[in-house]
Amino acid sequence: MSNAYTFPDNAAKTAGAAASAELPTEKMSLSMGPSHPSTHGVLRLQMEIDGETVVKADPVIGYLHRGDEKIAENMTYNQFVPYTDRLDYLAPLANNVAYALAVEQLAGLTVPPRCQAIRVISAELARISSHLMGLGAFGIDVGAWTIFLYTFTEREKLYRLFEELTGARFTNSYTRIGGVARDVPEGWTDRVNAFCDQFLPILDEVLGMLSRNKIFLDRTDGVGVISKEDAIAYGLTGPNLRGSGVPLDLRKDRPYSGYEQYDFDVPVGVKGDCYDRYAVRGEEMKQSVRIIKQAIARFPGGDWYAKDARKIFAPPKDKVLTSMEELINNFMIVTEGPQIPPGEAYFEAENPKGILGFYVVSKGGGVPWRLKIRSPSFCNLSILPKICAGALVADVVSILGSFDFVMGECDR
Repeated sequence: MSNAYTFPDNAAKTAGAAASAELPTEKMSLSMGPSHPSTHGVLRLQMEIDGETVVKADPVIGYLHRGDEKIAENMTYNQFVPYTDRLDYLAPLANNVAYALAVEQLAGLTVPPRCQAIRVISAELARISSHLMGLGAFGIDVGAWTIFLYTFTEREKLYRLFEELTGARFTNSYTRIGGVARDVPEGWTDRVNAFCDQFLPILDEVLGMLSRNKIFLDRTDGVGVISKEDAIAYGLTGPNLRGSGVPLDLRKDRPYSGYEQYDFDVPVGVKGDCYDRYAVRGEEMKQSVRIIKQAIARFPGGDWYAKDARKIFAPPKDKVLTSMEELINNFMIVTEGPQIPPGEAYFEAENPKGILGFYVVSKGGGVPWRLKIRSPSFCNLSILPKICAGALVADVVSILGSFDFVMGECDR
């Protein structure tokens, strides 16, 4: 004899379903962050949930605000370089380059080919390092711990190369207005080449562990879908935009630092979901290796700073110690800053997180009158309320991991 309850007839069954549908639902307010591991820093999501479904999600930012743009008004142009390290602190070398190019555009200054090549190699290594961090953290978010161990092992190799080049592992402060702090050490490009050769098979192995993993696919395929139209309307850039099928890449569309001479592809997604954003970053690392190997193969000789920019780039130390004129020039640049003419300039660079822009206004002299930063993480997070609504709470973790944002850059 069955203990299951059976409706006596269809009419009673319909009445029971209608009564169940009329039961009031109780929504709950849930705060995720700012100290939650899946928010990748100090982002707070104030959510309204109905059971396991997110009804509303409002990002709350500002916990890491430092007033970088106002600080810039009280510092010489080179003194502000270390502050750019602290924007996207996973790719400080790329931040340095973007800032220097904005000021150099204002000064009407072009750096020599060797300096351009050094900057390209540095920026692409920073892109690989940043994407490895994003991939490892994304893996942890969805339960794949092994990925994190693989990616951090490769990042450690990169940090050794960064330390050889700049003297620091993390916040490098390598670029200067009109050049870079120093030339590449002897044999450094060979060691970069060796890293690239051993990195590609490891990257294929890492991507292979995720791309066909059923748990990873269930957590990412069809989750957090962003259409082309929405991605453009909300100002998304970088892999988050290209994941939605928009092939915008400033290195191709508005080349700078000699990117026009390198052969590489711009990977794009199809669905615009979490999986596509992951896949785009994986392929971008392979393209960065292509660019680095080309830059090293045709690595030019010559100067690594603009020699004709006497009032902008400080002279080498051997000249400072042997020439009174160069000593005075060095003293003036260090104390008063690089002498930039009056005017304004805006420059955008294709950084790992997206388009990083600097708007610089000068009234002449060595200190900017105004500086504004267009940070990609800030713009990318603006779409969260739209794509989180209707998702499960567990899906929000996957969405945040696929965005690969940095709050130091978002809050500034």
